[in-house]
Amino acid sequence: MTDSGAADGTSGRAGRLTARQAIAAVTGGAPGTFTELPAPRRESAPGGPLGWKGYDEQRARAAELTGEDESVVCGLARIGGGQAVLISFEFGFLGGSLGEATGDRLEAAYTHAREARLPVVSLIATGGSRMQEGIRALLQLQRVARQSALNRSAGLPQLAVVRDPTAGGGWATLGAGADVVLALPGAQIGFAGSRVRPADADPYAYTAEAQLAAGHIDGIVAEGDLRAAVARWLTLLTGASTEPAPPPVGLGHTGLPGSGWDAVGQARSPLRPRAAAYLNAYFSGSEPVNGDRCGGTDPGMLCGFGRRDGRTVAYAAQCGTPTLPAGYRTAARLIRLADRLSIPVLTLVDTPGAANDAEAERTGAGAAIADCFAAMATVRVPVTTLLIGEGGSGGALALSAPGNTWATPDSYFSVIAPEAAASILKRPPEEIRATADQLRLRPQDLLELGAVRGVVPSLFS
Repeated sequence: MTDSGAADGTSGRAGRLTARQAIAAVTGGAPGTFTELPAPRRESAPGGPLGWKGYDEQRARAAELTGEDESVVCGLARIGGGQAVLISFEFGFLGGSLGEATGDRLEAAYTHAREARLPVVSLIATGGSRMQEGIRALLQLQRVARQSALNRSAGLPQLAVVRDPTAGGGWATLGAGADVVLALPGAQIGFAGSRVRPADADPYAYTAEAQLAAGHIDGIVAEGDLRAAVARWLTLLTGASTEPAPPPVGLGHTGLPGSGWDAVGQARSPLRPRAAAYLNAYFSGSEPVNGDRCGGTDPGMLCGFGRRDGRTVAYAAQCGTPTLPAGYRTAARLIRLADRLSIPVLTLVDTPGAANDAEAERTGAGAAIADCFAAMATVRVPVTTLLIGEGGSGGALALSAPGNTWATPDSYFSVIAPEAAASILKRPPEEIRATADQLRLRPQDLLELGAVRGVVPSLFS
C-alpha cells in the first residue's frame, strides 16, 4: 500500500495523533482557529488510475475508520497572533499515503498560501506514495516539489512538524524540503520506510533524535509545546525588515590593546565573553537552526533567528573554535533563508581559523568556505558583522560583511595567526610577538586600514 504504512490502513501504534488531533495541538482547538479549505473535485475511475482490484473498498474502509475522505486535511489556521495554511496528514487513511487526490489538495493549499501571502505549516505523518495508484501516485511528488519551490520563490516561509511515522516522498518533499523542520520525540523519520529498509539497518538512525544529531532537522518539540513553538517560529519567519541589525555592544575589555600580541592575548583569553553571551544579551528570544542538511553539525557555529526591538534578525555566530565544514554550510543555509524571507542578518566572527585537519578536508572544507563566501557576497538583505574575538584568516572572513564589519576592543583580525605567519616567513619563535605587531591586527589598526567600520563601545566603559 505504502512503503511503511500498516497493511490495513490503520495507524499501527497507539498514541499517534490523528490529522485533527495534530491540528488541535498546533491551534489549541478552539472554535474558529481552523477552517478547512474546499477540497478540489476529482472524478476517479473504479479502482483508481490502475484499476486496482479492491482499492475502492480500501478507501471506503479507511474513510469509515478515520472520518476523513483522503489522507490529508488542509485549511486556514490561527496560530498565535498570525495565520497560516495548515496541512495535516491522516496516517490512519491508507498510511497517510500520497495519491492523485492528495496531490490536488496539496497543490490547492500551496496556491492559496501564495495568493493570500501566508506561510505553510505541514504536520506530516505518511508512509510515502500510494501503491494502489502506482506511478501516478509517485508523480505527485513532482507536483508537491514544484508548489514548494513556487512558495519559496515568493518569499513565503515553510515550516514542517514531522510526526510518527514519516517516510518516502512525503519526507523528501514536504518534510526535508521545508525551511525549518521540527519533529515530535521518538518519531520514525527516514526516506526508507520500515518495510523496505535493509535488514541490518540500525533502527536508531531512523529516529527524530538521530536526524537532529545528523543536522537534518532543527529541533524536537514535545506535543504539549507544539502550539507555542510553532507560534514563535511563525513570528520569527514572517518578520521581514529592510533595516540592518545594529552591532551589539562589547561585553569584554574596555581598553584598546597596546601591541599586536596584546590584542592576540585579549582575544584568546578564556575569560572573554563568547558568542552565546552576546546572543543572550542581544535578543529577547530566539530559536536555533540546526545542521547543514548534509549529515553534519558544528557546535562551534550557532545559527538561528531572534527578536530584537520587536523585529526579527537572523544570526550566524562562531564560538571561538576552528569552524567545521558543516558550520559554514549551516551558516550559508541560514543566510540564504534569511535573504528569501527579507530578514536582516547578524554574524559574530570568532575563530582561530577554519578546521584544517584531514577530516575537515574529507568533508569539503574548501567547498564549504567557498559557499559561505558566495552566500555573503550575493545576499540582498543587510548583513552586520561584529568581530568579538579571534579573526583567523579566510575562515573568519567568510562570515564577515563587506563594508559593515565592526570590532570589539578585545579582538583581532589577521591574514593568519602570528605563529603561523612566523612559520611561513621562516622566523624563529622568539619573533612571533614582533610579527604580530607587523601584521597590524589590532582593532585600531583594522579601523585605520579600512577593514572595519569602527570599534564598538563596551557595555562596561
